[in-house]
Amino acid sequence: VKMAYLREESFAGGHVHRHPAWLDYEHRADADGRLIAVRVRLSLDGGAYASSSPAVVANATTLAVGPYAVENVDLLGTAVYTNNPPCGAMRGFGAVQVAIAYEAQMDRVAEALGMDPIEGRRRNALAEGGRLPTGQAVRGPVATVELLDRLAALPLPAAGDDDPVRDPRTLPGSSFGATLGEGVRRGVGYAAAFKNIGFSEGFDDPATARVALAVRDGRVVAEVHTAASEVGQGVLGVQEQIARTELGVADVHVLAADTQVDSAGSASASRLTWMVGGAVRAACVAVRTRVLERAAQALGGADGAVLSVAGGRVLRDGEAAFTLAELLGDEPVEETRTYRHDPTGQLDPVTGQGDVHAGFAFVAHRAVVDVDVELGLARVVELAIAQDVGRAVNPMALEGQLEGGSIQGLGLALSEELLTDGGIVQNGSFGGYRIPTIVDAAPVPAIVLELGDPATPYGLRGAGELPSISSTPAILAALRAATGHALRRAPVRPEELVVHDEESGT
Repeated sequence: VKMAYLREESFAGGHVHRHPAWLDYEHRADADGRLIAVRVRLSLDGGAYASSSPAVVANATTLAVGPYAVENVDLLGTAVYTNNPPCGAMRGFGAVQVAIAYEAQMDRVAEALGMDPIEGRRRNALAEGGRLPTGQAVRGPVATVELLDRLAALPLPAAGDDDPVRDPRTLPGSSFGATLGEGVRRGVGYAAAFKNIGFSEGFDDPATARVALAVRDGRVVAEVHTAASEVGQGVLGVQEQIARTELGVADVHVLAADTQVDSAGSASASRLTWMVGGAVRAACVAVRTRVLERAAQALGGADGAVLSVAGGRVLRDGEAAFTLAELLGDEPVEETRTYRHDPTGQLDPVTGQGDVHAGFAFVAHRAVVDVDVELGLARVVELAIAQDVGRAVNPMALEGQLEGGSIQGLGLALSEELLTDGGIVQNGSFGGYRIPTIVDAAPVPAIVLELGDPATPYGLRGAGELPSISSTPAILAALRAATGHALRRAPVRPEELVVHDEESGT
C-alpha cells in the first residue's frame, strides 16, 4: 500500500510537526554563579491528536534543566490538546525547545553577575556520575566543559568591516538582501545541551540481527540481515563496517531490510547505530566463536594456541592456519542475536524520581552572526560545533550529521515557522515555510570528542539529533549579543532585530 500526500496535506496534518512550546523559567544562583534552584513550567501544543506527545513532554521535562547540576528543582510539563495541526516526534524530541530556554537563562544569570557566560556554565556543569532532577546518575564522561573550552579556543572568523568591496553573499540577507553593510553588528554566542539516546521510560527497545558467513562462488561472504531503516543516516554502512571489523572479511552483503529476522526498532532517538550495531556485533561475535571452534576441531585441538580471524584467514598464534573458504566449505555459519540496552523505568508518580533514560550525549555550539540592525537582516557567519560522539564509527557520515543538524537549527532560529489561523495552516508550502538553502547555510567547523560510553558497543553514544539542539540557542545568543534585545522566541523575526535610534543613542 502506498499513500502520497500533497505538500499542503503534509503541512496540514499528514505529517506531525515539532511541538510549539511556552517555556516559563526561573533560575536562582548565588553570588559565585552557582545555581541554587530552578523552577520550570512547560506547555507543549500537541495539536488535535496525542501522537507521541506524552513521551515528548516527558523528555522535555526530564531534560529541562540542561547539562547542569542544581539541587532544588521544581519541574512541571504539560502537553495540551488544541485545534492546531498534530505534533509529535521530530529531531530532538522535546530537548530542542527546552535548550532554547535554559541556555538563554544561563546567559542571563551570567549577565546579572557580571560573569563570562562560559565560566557560568563551567561552574554548574554536571560531573561524571552527576544526578539529574529525576535522581538518575549520568553514566560515563560528561563533556560539557571540554566542549565549550574547545569551541572558545577556536579562532573567530575574520570580520568584513574593512573590505571596501564586500561580496554581497557575505552580508546579512545573503545575496537577496538590500543591506550595504552600514548598520552591521557582529555577535558571538555559545550554547551547550544534552539529550537522552534510545527509548526511555521502560519502553522495550530491542534490535535483532542475523549474520551468516558462507562461501559464495568461491569467495567468503558475510551476509547481514536486519530490519533497520536506511533514511539517509548511514546505518547500512555501519552494519557493513562492523561485520568487516568483527569477522575479518572484505565481502559484506547487507541484505534488504525486512522483519523476517525480527524488528530493529525505529530509526529515531539516535539509537540505530547503538542498537542495531550492538545486534550485528553480537551476531558477528557468535559467528566468529563458532568458526574458531570449528578451526580448533580441524587442528585437533588448539593446545593453548591463540586462534583469531583476520584477512579472510584463521590465524594460529598470528600465523595463517586456514583460509576461511577452506574451513567453511559448503557449511556456512549463521547466528541470530538480539541486543537490548540496560533496562529503564518510569518516573515515580509521587516523587518524580526514576532512571528513565538509557544513555546521554553532549554537544555545544558557538555561533557568529552579522546583523544589519537597521533592516533586521541576519546572517550566520559561522556555526561551530563540538560533540562527544563516544566513538566515530563512520567519520564522513558523522560530519554530514553534524552539518545537517546544525543547519536545521539555523532554520529554527531565523526562518522556519509554521503559521496557523484558527488551526488552519497559512504557509503550507516551501515558498511560505522557508527552510535554509545553500545561500543561508554557514560553515560548520566540527570538533569531535570520542570519550566513550562504557555501556555501549564500541563506546558510541549516538549522534544524529544532538546538532539540532544547541545550534538554535547559540544563534539566538549571538543575535542578543549583536542587538542587545532579549529575543525570547524562535524563530526571530526581522522586526525584532531592528535597533531603533533611541536604543543606540544615534
